[in-house]
Amino acid sequence: MKFSQIASKLSDTIKAHSLTANPEQDPEITGVVAIDKAIEGTISYVEGAKLVSLINSTNASALILPLDEKLHTQATERGIAWLGTTEPRLLFAKVIALFYQPYRPSAEIHPTAVIHGTAKIGNDVYIGAHVVIQPGVEIGNSAIIHPNVVIYPDVKIGERTTLHANCTIHERTRIGADCVIHSSAVIGAEGFGFVPTDTGWLKMEQSGYTVLEDGVEVGCNTAIDRPAVGETRVGRNTKIDNLVQIGHGCEIGAGCAIAGQAGMAGGVKVGNRVILAGQTGIANQVKIGDGAIASAQAGIHNNIAPGDIVSGSPAMPHKLYLKVSAIYSRLPDIYQSVKQLQRQLGQQ
Repeated sequence: MKFSQIASKLSDTIKAHSLTANPEQDPEITGVVAIDKAIEGTISYVEGAKLVSLINSTNASALILPLDEKLHTQATERGIAWLGTTEPRLLFAKVIALFYQPYRPSAEIHPTAVIHGTAKIGNDVYIGAHVVIQPGVEIGNSAIIHPNVVIYPDVKIGERTTLHANCTIHERTRIGADCVIHSSAVIGAEGFGFVPTDTGWLKMEQSGYTVLEDGVEVGCNTAIDRPAVGETRVGRNTKIDNLVQIGHGCEIGAGCAIAGQAGMAGGVKVGNRVILAGQTGIANQVKIGDGAIASAQAGIHNNIAPGDIVSGSPAMPHKLYLKVSAIYSRLPDIYQSVKQLQRQLGQQ
């Protein structure tokens, strides 16, 4: 589409743009790409000082820029059309959506699907090949169930939710509207519940529920376990990456982002808008306050107050962690200095 068409469609996000009456300044845009891979006919974006220098070398026909007159002038002098906004990455995401829409199959039920007679299937639902839907399942309107999905008894799935190929939804799971469950994720499997006895481990049956509220997205190979009693709950619009483990009885708030390989033990309570970076580990029963952030590989054993930023293992305030890290690299020199002082004191 023409650059001017993009500007028109996204005018609510754009604060300034370079469009003039000159047709040459209204290039045809055929796709979106990273700025360092851009070719003629593509649009990209700049966010952060590291990418600013690429304005002088990129082959992009259009750029999304922050509200910086110097950058606007740079782009204009190179003949690059541009859009100005306070949030370049957000606008770039909206531009991608103009050029690409995820695959969405038409409503149908594949003849190889096995659907129990008591299941209730809504309108305009797609059910792919070899899907298994067991007794008492309810699937909302316009849901998409890709091939090889298995849905256990007494599961409810909301409208417009998508279950990708090979994911498994265990019994007593409740999934809201507009959720996305990616391939090989397992929702509502038994929590890790065993009681020690004199003769070994006694299995504690996991009779609880797993609840995903509206707009939750779960990445590939992630596991969210159901508890012995009560529920495991993930709040509205929380986004969970691949390979995440959420233990039985956890409560995760709304609008959280949980990156790959993060793991939390049973009974963890996470507030709203919390960010857990990759490989964060959280111990049993820990509470994390609203808006807190844990950096990559943080090991959290104690409660985190709202808004705190923590790093390291065991986790500590991020600013303290930076000081500790700086000292850590100097430990060999510090050790030698201490040894030298000990020798000098010994001689005295």
